[in-house]
Amino acid sequence: MTRFRSIVLSVIATVVTASAGIAQTPSSFKSEISQQFEASATKVLALAEAMPEQSYGWSPMEGVASVVSVYMHISRYNYMYPEENLGVPSPMGAPAYGRWEDEVTTKAEAVAIVAASMDHVRSVIANMSDAELNAGTRLYGRDVGKWSVLLQLVAHMNEHLGQSVAYARSNGVTPPWSM
Repeated sequence: MTRFRSIVLSVIATVVTASAGIAQTPSSFKSEISQQFEASATKVLALAEAMPEQSYGWSPMEGVASVVSVYMHISRYNYMYPEENLGVPSPMGAPAYGRWEDEVTTKAEAVAIVAASMDHVRSVIANMSDAELNAGTRLYGRDVGKWSVLLQLVAHMNEHLGQSVAYARSNGVTPPWSM
């Protein structure tokens, strides 16, 4: 009977502990999107820095974006989504970020632009109130909350982070966080 009682008490303790974790108030969307953005942004920047200069022009085949083009594409959308869908003007100006994918070729310039675009998004998120996050906007022809734009921004960045990991591995570079 003592062993049975011990098992039952152990199960009850486990259920109570698990329930307490579930009962906690979830973090706010702003906190969660900031954490998700930061995790991805840190990886994108670390990988951009880990790639050797000579790999920046590499592309898996003709007609496919090069390493540097992918980083500039991520940067472009880090400015474009806030400007076009959140009403936050880009400090770079639309004409500048629209040309990056074709004009930027050096690692130093690309890393600086990626880092600046990440700082811009951090600022955008930090300066948005809960009311602003819940306000409406348009994204790809749909009426959505502004929070949805930030979710799309992180999803977009993660899509190209995966692409960048494949590019890195094809060039013999192991992502720094997986060593």
